[in-house]
Amino acid sequence: MINKQNKNQVRMKRHLRVRSSVSGTEKCPRLNVYRSTNHIYAQIIDDVAGKTLASSSTLAKDVDVKGKSKSEAATVVGTDVAKKAMAKGIECVVFDRGGYLYTGRVKALADGARAAGLKF
Repeated sequence: MINKQNKNQVRMKRHLRVRSSVSGTEKCPRLNVYRSTNHIYAQIIDDVAGKTLASSSTLAKDVDVKGKSKSEAATVVGTDVAKKAMAKGIECVVFDRGGYLYTGRVKALADGARAAGLKF
């Protein structure tokens, strides 16, 4: 009997495997990415304290992504979360791609965050 898993189950296994070694601290928190079919979400998390320090998404009211493609919207979200982090004094983060491949919208979000001044 062949055990077939869908894409999301495979992604979750990959994500759990990576999360066993990637952790955010107060000085260098974790930039987590979640990608749904239509939206993308980014959070900066301090895993030691268990707190979200900054977050942004395509659904946030202060992010204007109307009329943009999904990749362009991801760049805007990356820039927005980086600006919020820089305002709180966070310059260095550990990038957690959430088990997604580093291409397309995930890469666009990372490039937007780097362009706004985050280092990872």
